[in-house]
Amino acid sequence: MSWRPQYRSSKFRHVYGKAATKESCYDGVPITRSVQDNNFCAVNPRFLAVITECAGGGAFLVISLHHTGKVDPHHPRVSGHRGNVLDVKWNPFNDYCIASCSEDSTVKVWEIPPHGLFKNMTVPWKELQGHSRRVGLIEWHPTANNILFSTAYDYKVMIWNLDCPEQVIKNPVRTIGHHADVVLSMSFNADASLMATTCKDRKVRLMEPRSGTLLQEASCKTHKSSKVVILDNVNKLLTSGTSRWNDRQVALWDLDDLSVPLLEENLDGSSGFLFPFYDPDTHMLYLAGKGDGNIRYYEISSEKPYIHFLTEYRSNLPQKGMGVMPKRGLDVSLCEVFRFYKLVTVKSLIEPLSMIVPRRSESYQEDIYPMTPGNKAALTADEWLSGIDKGPVLMSLRPGHPTDETHGETDKGPGRPHARTYAIHERSSAADGEPDENGGTSLSNGRRDFSLCSPPKTENELRIKFHKQQDEIRRLLELLQQRDVHIKQLELQINNMKNTQRNSSL
Repeated sequence: MSWRPQYRSSKFRHVYGKAATKESCYDGVPITRSVQDNNFCAVNPRFLAVITECAGGGAFLVISLHHTGKVDPHHPRVSGHRGNVLDVKWNPFNDYCIASCSEDSTVKVWEIPPHGLFKNMTVPWKELQGHSRRVGLIEWHPTANNILFSTAYDYKVMIWNLDCPEQVIKNPVRTIGHHADVVLSMSFNADASLMATTCKDRKVRLMEPRSGTLLQEASCKTHKSSKVVILDNVNKLLTSGTSRWNDRQVALWDLDDLSVPLLEENLDGSSGFLFPFYDPDTHMLYLAGKGDGNIRYYEISSEKPYIHFLTEYRSNLPQKGMGVMPKRGLDVSLCEVFRFYKLVTVKSLIEPLSMIVPRRSESYQEDIYPMTPGNKAALTADEWLSGIDKGPVLMSLRPGHPTDETHGETDKGPGRPHARTYAIHERSSAADGEPDENGGTSLSNGRRDFSLCSPPKTENELRIKFHKQQDEIRRLLELLQQRDVHIKQLELQINNMKNTQRNSSL
């Protein structure tokens, strides 16, 4: 019998990475030199945040996503920490809210103005004081609004409820103290009823985050784990780390039994940390090494051999960290299924990198874009703390599909402005035909009559008007792109109907 290779059919076999052009990158960014094993970058459909190197405390930049090219060296920063910033994360339900943690033992939550920063921001919306040593990692709850997790070098994981009137919060709602060393990573399942952590003591722990109950604890002599991610839709848990011979390695575990890993796979002998990124919509796993230029990607299945290698993206530019765009910010017209933002320290560059499924058809590809978690919270903080668990609120990525545009709400406290307040004010002004912030009159259909605008009197006013015009142009371009896609879909339907009628007549 002749030997035949076993081929596995997959719609993602030919996924390829496409790096952005130089004009679409962010150049001249003073990326932090911190040795913390974090991504140092966070992104959402509106803003890009990156931790920067600065003297006299910690700071990070917040850049509007479409303001690509050379970044102004004097660009305003968020600079309210007294020590180096170690991690930043955007609120998944509010594109204007970001949390940061620092070596000064605090966690701070900031509200970014809708049109970005025009001066340095030093006063946070909330300040969380509970850790006794530097805070190295923060994570937002994936389905409940205003619940934040933090872990520090005091070996504790703290859970914070931001729905309170106090500006300075000193008491977390829960403190988890099962760890004997520094927590290296945290991951949640879809409804956050389970939380997995990796620790410097080589153990993987699975716990119930609300009560802090330890459910399982795994320790493997042949695998030292550093990062963890829960693969909820296949009931697995994946860790990346090193083998006993210091080879970089990934291990796959059964979520119901962490006694022995299901699979251990050595990758190479490099020394940089492996960052795992999992896309539950496509079942694809991306492995990006710190200091590497390449990104490996795999497809995960629930049956042996579980992990199927697809291909590898190669680049000469080494990455220090990676930001990931939420699915609702992807360009579906290009069949983009994932997007990284690579921090290239050697060139002070942030390079967008799109993962694309090659398709000939230009219509919306329903099979690679299932319903995905959106920007609407399934629970309030009080509901989750009372014992309720809910899965994420899903949305469609189809162009023109109605989506929620409120981006969530946070408890502002008395006198605190919020992005939702601005949006409501703009809509009401447009409806009433009153003068807007530009000095022009908003017409009844939402258009602005800029012929009636008063000229800017200061450089700050000129900058504000410029950014607003850029936002308006970007919105119109997106609308035109969506209409072009819709027109092509209608043309295809008409051609199909004509061909059907012609065949029936024959």
